[in-house]
Amino acid sequence: MIAYLKGKLAHKDPTYVIIDIHGLGYEVKISLTTYGLVKDEEEIMLHTYLHIKEDAHTLFGFKEASEKKAFLELISINGVGPNTGLMILSSLTVEELEQAILQNDHATIQRVKGIGAKTAQRIVLELKDKIKKEGMTASEGSASGFIQNSNKLKQEALQALITLGFTKAQAEKNITTVLKKSGPDVSLEALIKASLKSSS
Repeated sequence: MIAYLKGKLAHKDPTYVIIDIHGLGYEVKISLTTYGLVKDEEEIMLHTYLHIKEDAHTLFGFKEASEKKAFLELISINGVGPNTGLMILSSLTVEELEQAILQNDHATIQRVKGIGAKTAQRIVLELKDKIKKEGMTASEGSASGFIQNSNKLKQEALQALITLGFTKAQAEKNITTVLKKSGPDVSLEALIKASLKSSS
């Protein structure tokens, strides 16, 4: 998986950029938020997500890691594809999206082109607890759920379990169970091993 790209900004458009890396031009789809943050820099670095379909390999890029995290959370929801995720993040900032989710503000999410009532409800339903759990509401207007990715251990363990064939929901459940027993000082290796066992 391509985690990020760093190279020369060869072309910039409101919907995509082309990054030149040693003579190879990577076309990366971006949100308007990222477009606004990418100044006409010579060197550019974007956090990326590679979406693979039968007929296309598409790179999505984000200036901020928090925006990539929000994007990944969005596309984990049934009915929200990468293009819809990008559309949401072009219409709302990460902070606005989080506030809308926490306040059950379906109307704000529905204002995004292509988002109907059911999808807006699903986004709120599936992400609200996740944002709360990650400590968003504790600090008013500052670091929040998608942004405050301090729990690196949990993220790495989650990624490992998903790679090993677990569903995201099952992996998260197992990790939470293990962390409750062992506390936050457990090593990554021990956390993954214990999480593998807790499913049996």
